[in-house]
Amino acid sequence: MSSASSTKDIDSEQEAENSANENLDFFAKHVSIRERFHHFTWAWFTMTMSTGGISNLLGAQPHSFSGLRTIGAVVFIVFIVMLAFNCSMITFRFISLRKSLQKSLTHPTESLFFACSWLSFAVLLLNMQNYGVPSCGEWLIVTLRVLFWAYVALTFIVAVAQYFILFQGGKNGKHMTLHSMTPAWILPVFPNMLAGTIASSIGSSQPPAYRFPILVAGVACQGLGFLISLIMTGLFLYRLMVNGLPHPRLRPGIFMAVGPPSFTSLAFIGMANNLPREYTYFVKDAIAVDVLQTLALVISVSLWFFGFFFFCIAVVACMAKASEMSFSLVYWAFIFPNTGFTMATIEIGNQLESEGIRWVATAMTILLVVVWVCNIIMQIRAIIYRRMLWPGEDEDRDVLRPSKDE
Repeated sequence: MSSASSTKDIDSEQEAENSANENLDFFAKHVSIRERFHHFTWAWFTMTMSTGGISNLLGAQPHSFSGLRTIGAVVFIVFIVMLAFNCSMITFRFISLRKSLQKSLTHPTESLFFACSWLSFAVLLLNMQNYGVPSCGEWLIVTLRVLFWAYVALTFIVAVAQYFILFQGGKNGKHMTLHSMTPAWILPVFPNMLAGTIASSIGSSQPPAYRFPILVAGVACQGLGFLISLIMTGLFLYRLMVNGLPHPRLRPGIFMAVGPPSFTSLAFIGMANNLPREYTYFVKDAIAVDVLQTLALVISVSLWFFGFFFFCIAVVACMAKASEMSFSLVYWAFIFPNTGFTMATIEIGNQLESEGIRWVATAMTILLVVVWVCNIIMQIRAIIYRRMLWPGEDEDRDVLRPSKDE
């Protein structure tokens, strides 16, 4: 009896699965490519900021070889192509669907990823400094200076506006709960925080009279972003203690907590090293630069270890449920925060003149490149098998269902 019953159960489950597949195939015939593109969300910019991060990381390697910089430049070109594609597709969505822009910016999930588009432009500026300035003339240095100040102003406005919308509870007045809290809550201020990293990068090529204001603004933005992220991190730890770890599919997002301390560590070292000894304040106090550089290194090592703690938590959390995880755009959190973590490792190794730390950073870079390639392959598969760009599967779910007047 039990054997016959189990056989019937298996048959019924198989019939249900076949029926579901038939319904899916039937539904697929009624979802055009144009309709699939309507589900192109801000979260796609996690791919571009991660690709740009890899490009920037390859250009900063302590152990290089002939052709490595060329490889980095090729990845930079791939990043530009991806960024142009994302901008085109998100524009197509907003033009095709009335009110979809407003809905995307007030959606409790998708709106958080709006910051990823700004982070992609931050990475663009970093790569322009890394690959463009050595090959171009004075015009690019001036361009970067202008773009930096525009970026600082716009990202600050975006941070204030996004948090204000979230505080209001979005369009429907529904507030987030602590149970749903993820490190993604940091994202609205993340672009402004990265102004410090940009300042630490472009400061080396700017004249002292322009460099000093850029560095001061970089310290201010980095401090703002890190302090807000520190508050959010405390909330996230409380959420983990009370409600446990997120769903397996969302666990790569834990790596976002690695980003703020890592990029702050990287920014502080870079800005301290670019301080103009011959300019105003530092002329009066000759040892100020040496003191600040030493202080930046000490703080950066502490922040690096803080980031390492969350890195380990994220790795263990993902490994514990690896068999239950499936690809989503959150997987790009494996890349971008850890590019900052690796860059900070490189800078600390350079400051301490430690060959061991540099080799650790090289090994980290290799792993990140492998994960980056795997992510691209998995994203292509997810699109083909309708797990992305599909009704109900993307970050816009329950938002872009057309109403009667659309």
